[in-house]
Amino acid sequence: MRRKIYAATLAVTLAASLILAGCGSSGNTANGSGNSDQNEASAAPGSAGEVYVYNWGEYIDEEVIDMFEEETGIHVVYDMFETNEEMYPIIEAGARNYDAVCPSDYMIQKMITNDLLAELNFDNIPNYKEIDPEYIERSREFDPENKYSVPYTWGTVGILYNTSMVAPEDAPTGWNDLWDEKFSGEILMQDSVRDAFMVALKALGYSMNTEDADELAVARDLLIEQKPLVQAYVVDQVRDKMIGGEAAIGVIYSGEMLYIQEEVANLGLDYSLEYVIPEEGTNVWIDSWVIPKNAQNKENAEKWIDFLCRPDIAKMNFEYITYATPNKGAFDLLDEELQNNKAVFPDIESLQNCEVFRYLGEEVDQMYNDMWKEVKSK
Repeated sequence: MRRKIYAATLAVTLAASLILAGCGSSGNTANGSGNSDQNEASAAPGSAGEVYVYNWGEYIDEEVIDMFEEETGIHVVYDMFETNEEMYPIIEAGARNYDAVCPSDYMIQKMITNDLLAELNFDNIPNYKEIDPEYIERSREFDPENKYSVPYTWGTVGILYNTSMVAPEDAPTGWNDLWDEKFSGEILMQDSVRDAFMVALKALGYSMNTEDADELAVARDLLIEQKPLVQAYVVDQVRDKMIGGEAAIGVIYSGEMLYIQEEVANLGLDYSLEYVIPEEGTNVWIDSWVIPKNAQNKENAEKWIDFLCRPDIAKMNFEYITYATPNKGAFDLLDEELQNNKAVFPDIESLQNCEVFRYLGEEVDQMYNDMWKEVKSK
């Protein structure tokens, strides 16, 4: 679930910028070569209408927007949000009619439950065939009939540790290591109710989607027990603090790993930062494109989603945002070193104990929130 939550506090509109010479005549098809029907004649942006897009900050290569406008003639009005919880009431209120939105798994389930989404016409999304069936199947946990969503990015939540601060024999293998007193004052936890409880619930052998008040209470108490060992509860700062050697161990999203690996190399640091998927299992999150029920430009939204599913375009977006792509065509276009980077693309076998976050209903959500307040107040 989620990712680049940077300072995208203001919604912005990205209009068409410089048209790349030859782009319309040298575009790619779904397999990354040749010309698509859309490329046969470049259209002026706006000549085929508009599409209103709502997405996370820093979650698309802006050149992709230019290419889509040039190839289709559809003008993109692009706004950004920081969290699922910020996005949801905007869609629910219908004050702004967005055509394509990119929420996370559990929020998509909530939107389906509350009848906020339109069923997709997959005849308009032929490149859907490029999505790896593994992620389509995992999407059934929040979109049971796969009628409303198309996977865009995915990843895991795991443990990052500094090899100069953690001895080889102490290298973490599971969530329970975050309660080891040898790491006192050197642990970074996610400042997020569901992520924090996921760590504790998985350490206890429970489902991270539990609705059992007794199990949650045990997890709450375990988090309170851990507090004296925790240096800070943070979100994006985990990455920078770990690169800076400010902490030994932290909970982080796998999508940060390419950036981290590149920064460690660029800075010439004398240590590495290693990523571990805990043996007890973790969260496998999926962000997907959906179309709100009140969308005014549904067919244009489906063209947008189809364009993003094209392997060459999906590859561009992967290289820009560095979060794993579920697009098998794009994966095949990556070099072998990237394909074999297990921090970014873990083996499916290592995900067998993992779960996707589910929407648990307002009453259970409130129970989680109340217990998280107890943890933070201690």
